[in-house]
Amino acid sequence: MTVWPGRDGAPVSCNEKLKVLAENERELRSVMSDAFDDAVLMGVDPEAMRALLVEMVRSLPGPAGAPS
Repeated sequence: MTVWPGRDGAPVSCNEKLKVLAENERELRSVMSDAFDDAVLMGVDPEAMRALLVEMVRSLPGPAGAPS
């Protein structure tokens, strides 16, 4: 993602925040890819695994005090 929208809709522009967000994205993509590959290699239906990953994201709790 090249643009990270803030709560107010304006893009996040702080370079340090952008570095952290980019690193987090890289790490998440790597972990999710590894988990997906492992599941498929063990016989899990790829679409079922995708649905599980989507549901995991949807069920994430918001940070304390932050609007949903």
